[in-house]
Amino acid sequence: MLKVLKFGGSSMADAGQYAKVKSIVEYDDSRRVVVVSAAGKRFKDDHKLTDLLYLCHAHLKYGVSCDAVFGMISERYLEIKRDLGLRTDIDGELAYLRDRMRRGISEDELVSRGEYFSAKLMADYLGFDFVDATEWLFFRMDASVDKEKSYAALKKLAEGRRIVTPGFYGVMPDGAIKTFSRGGSDITGALAAAALDADVYENWTDVSGILMADPRIVDNPATIERITYTELRELSFIGAQVLHEQTIFPVREKNIPLNIRNTNDPSHPGTVILESFSTETAAQDDSRFITGIAGRKDYTIISMTKRGASSSVGVQRRVLEIFERHRIAVEYTPNGIDCLSMVIPSRQLGDTLYAILGEIQEQVAPDKLETTENIAIVAAVGRKMAFRPGISGRIFAALGEHGINIRMISQGPEEVNIIVGVNNDDYEKTVRVLYNSFVK
Repeated sequence: MLKVLKFGGSSMADAGQYAKVKSIVEYDDSRRVVVVSAAGKRFKDDHKLTDLLYLCHAHLKYGVSCDAVFGMISERYLEIKRDLGLRTDIDGELAYLRDRMRRGISEDELVSRGEYFSAKLMADYLGFDFVDATEWLFFRMDASVDKEKSYAALKKLAEGRRIVTPGFYGVMPDGAIKTFSRGGSDITGALAAAALDADVYENWTDVSGILMADPRIVDNPATIERITYTELRELSFIGAQVLHEQTIFPVREKNIPLNIRNTNDPSHPGTVILESFSTETAAQDDSRFITGIAGRKDYTIISMTKRGASSSVGVQRRVLEIFERHRIAVEYTPNGIDCLSMVIPSRQLGDTLYAILGEIQEQVAPDKLETTENIAIVAAVGRKMAFRPGISGRIFAALGEHGINIRMISQGPEEVNIIVGVNNDDYEKTVRVLYNSFVK
């Protein structure tokens, strides 16, 4: 068995966190490949090292001294080295980086050094081999990852070894360092797991898996034990703070189990994500038909009524093309026989609302055209809802009993979610009612 582990910034923040990582890795002999982030915050008002490196580059760009900022970066890593009694020549690495900064360095190379230093120190501490991401993670000229080349390289480098490799960056064909967008260490971890056909990809962070609801709204929400990638996509799209789809695609592509775990509570099993679960596993989850609840505020609903619209060819297409020309993404389109509604995040509409309404009036000539603002969208997501008769009715009844007025309803044919639109003022109440009625 092989497990690939990725540790986030909070797990790399100081020597105490390094000790937790070492305990986790050594507990299971199959944990042989480790991907790390740059050092994160140690406390609320602390700084992430990557943020400081971006700040350094901004100083350099405008000809302002970054000595004080660079000193903060250096001291953090030197402190970890001292506290753990490591031998890695971080002093020399830092001096070399400072010289590179004086002679000219790209932003990508500079900000990648946070992960580089973390990996160097962690490899020393674990007694693993250090493998730089530039040795195996290859970008094409269009900045896409060359998976075939990258996977082959890592397989060769990791064979028969225990390794630590930095997340967040790789190398371009011309040898220049290239970073992913923020949060890119998750992508590196998933790529490493896919390259090595790992049995499990463990993503270690500071939370015990994915929560069933926002803890700022629901007190102590339960952890989702098992979730499919489809459900995860639904929750992420509607606003849940979960892994971005791009960060999990490599392991989803190979159907490698992704286990989200908590470095500060390693005994907690966290959340397991898979394409699908066996009938036996599904039976264990049978008590709940809702996997998670998520939502967002501040939507606008544009509703159009036109007699005979259902039997007229192209009405819906013409309306949606108007939004497309204005580069507005319509998220939901609930409709009736002669009524079509478009649900859009209000921030997207901005100053284009009246121009869009004018074009709809001109090109479609609706009998009625109106807008409803300050709408919140709440989704109950669950792969088992499709097999339970009367779920929609139970949800609507629970909301009605608590005086919540439903302004919009949407449910796809796959029945993996039920989405309701409510007034912004009822958003938190709606989430709590759904959780308390169907999860507790």
